[in-house]
Amino acid sequence: MSSRRLAMGCVFGEDMASSCARGKLSNYYGTLIGPLQYYAHGIRGTVYAIDETTIFIKGFYYDGTGPDAYFWVGKTPRPSPEGDIIPYPEDYVGRDPPVLKAYNNTDVILRLPQGKKIRDIKWLSVWCRRFTVDFGDVKIPENLDIPKPRVLPEFFRFAHGLRSGNISILDSKTIYIPNLHYDGAGPDAYFWAGLGPEPNTMGFKVPNEAGSLTKLRGYQGEDIEIVLPGNYTVFDIDWLAVWCVQYKHNFGHVMIPKDLDVPPALGQTKITTSMSPPISGIMPPSSTQELSNCKDLLEGRVQVQWELMDEDVQIRISGRINEDQYVAFGLSGQEGKAQMSGGDVVVVGYNKKNKKFFAVDYYMSDLAQCDGHKGVCPDERVGGRNDAILIDGERKNGITTVTYMRPMRTNEPVKDRMIPEGRETSVIAAIGTLNDRGEANAHWAGDKTEEDIKIDFTSKNIHECTNSLYNIPNDPEDGLEAWPPAIIIDESNFTARIGPSGGKRGYPRITGQPSWGISWYINDMLIPEITVERGQTYTFIVEGGNDPANGAHYHPFYITDSPEGGYGQKTETQQNSEKVFAGVKWGSDGYPYPSAAGRYCEWVHQTVDMSADSPTFARFFETLRLDCDQGEPAKLVWTVTQDTPDLVYYQCYTHRNLGWKIHVEAPGHKSRIYTSGAVQNLISTIWTIIIVINGLYAVFR
Repeated sequence: MSSRRLAMGCVFGEDMASSCARGKLSNYYGTLIGPLQYYAHGIRGTVYAIDETTIFIKGFYYDGTGPDAYFWVGKTPRPSPEGDIIPYPEDYVGRDPPVLKAYNNTDVILRLPQGKKIRDIKWLSVWCRRFTVDFGDVKIPENLDIPKPRVLPEFFRFAHGLRSGNISILDSKTIYIPNLHYDGAGPDAYFWAGLGPEPNTMGFKVPNEAGSLTKLRGYQGEDIEIVLPGNYTVFDIDWLAVWCVQYKHNFGHVMIPKDLDVPPALGQTKITTSMSPPISGIMPPSSTQELSNCKDLLEGRVQVQWELMDEDVQIRISGRINEDQYVAFGLSGQEGKAQMSGGDVVVVGYNKKNKKFFAVDYYMSDLAQCDGHKGVCPDERVGGRNDAILIDGERKNGITTVTYMRPMRTNEPVKDRMIPEGRETSVIAAIGTLNDRGEANAHWAGDKTEEDIKIDFTSKNIHECTNSLYNIPNDPEDGLEAWPPAIIIDESNFTARIGPSGGKRGYPRITGQPSWGISWYINDMLIPEITVERGQTYTFIVEGGNDPANGAHYHPFYITDSPEGGYGQKTETQQNSEKVFAGVKWGSDGYPYPSAAGRYCEWVHQTVDMSADSPTFARFFETLRLDCDQGEPAKLVWTVTQDTPDLVYYQCYTHRNLGWKIHVEAPGHKSRIYTSGAVQNLISTIWTIIIVINGLYAVFR
């Protein structure tokens, strides 16, 4: 342990050797700033920096007789009227904080006013506004070494599907584990911590996210926080593991570094639910109360309410959506216009598979389905973290309402945009369909904001909502008839291009799967069902894009037994369970790559999407035009082997749900079709002759 850690973490006394030598730091309060200087009214206390926005006063004294006294901070050389109040008590939420009462040896946690950091102030004072008097103060040293959370690697993966995102130490007792996966099949497994170079039997149990020491259940991508029990801190342990006590087996672990400089655990980190990490340490109020601001979006199909709470903003989204749909709301990708690309949004809705509401932080690097690297992606899926805290949700009378909290500022400047203070900013909203991963798709068609809409998230009492959300009639497109599936039987040469999925008449109705707005067009038909024969060779001329940097226009073609596709974005385990028949090769390093990526050609709308007004696909196809990039197409040559299953699929290597079925038949299938067709034609001709003869007989009888 460093001498600096000892100096700022321990109160030196008789028990220093026993308390600090092993690193327990039982009297660790953060970085020492200094004692409060006494000028009047019995001011005393020792001041520490907990983290960059939080101050701790150990043993605060004040007689409470000042007429207008507050905790007061500023950046002038010394305390002056040019300062800001720090509201206290810390859980007080109001428009005008109360005057300080008397305190006698009280431990005080102070949160700086929104947007301010300890590095931005020069002093903390107990200040009387009425008489402009400083009752006591402490100066903030320049370049103060302030504790901060520490990000660690993910769990080592040994057994039972254990894996996670990067684990964080939020404070000296609180550990945040994002995207935790564990199959729950361990017979006697617990979170387990201890000393030594690796997990061993000499550890101790750590309660789960609910504070329970029951055997660990299964986790499927949940974000949880756990707290070390008793007097234990992270300075006392070398590792955290998922450990089977009965069989003395390590399912996976993470090592705890020795050079930690994390905030103390003084109650500033409030443990949330298993949904998300805490934001600014406050517990949000119930979402049943109305928030102070409200605005209609998307022609009244969506309402957004919001209210600023310390350094966070509570947001409630209500949308007239189906159970398989979502609402996305957040900051525009460009100030002054409604731009989806580059936007920072939270996607909310109801997942009918697990029967849970969700609020997930997304970054839209590209207007494409997320491929695990680019596109419309949850932050956690591309190396970030979910900064949205779900509060609750409700679905009633066709309206889904989700309330969540998000910070004004985060520590992820690449994936998160900061909400400006005291001014309006451009926002965006969209409605779309969830894919089979339960994630948002791209290509919202008309269900997105087109005009520049601005919101001041620090505003108060903005009431621009009507009752239109509750008076919108059912969507007339819900009753549209699907186009009949196209069929290709007797072809051996195909062109594969990209085109629109045909709205509610097309891909979703034909396949029963959600679409993200585009699909494969084979021989200029929307996802036709293709029939091939074993032993025959087929050629696909592929024009789905060959630039991996442009995810929205990069759709290599391949043939697989997977009804969803997306081989390139799957895990190694998922890839091993999928069989590929053409379009994927493996490099010398053993990694797969797509082999059928040619120039990009897309059938695009001449004006707007006319699928709802087109009773047939042929009529709809007349409203499209072909738009192709420069370059050459790719060629995929596939010889169907005898062991090919009866049903396979043509799909996109980088995205899910773009293609459809290939039926595989025995040799001679075409001949049988032709023979059957000739017989049917003969029968039809005979019946026609009979009908004509009967008609003539009736006329001349």
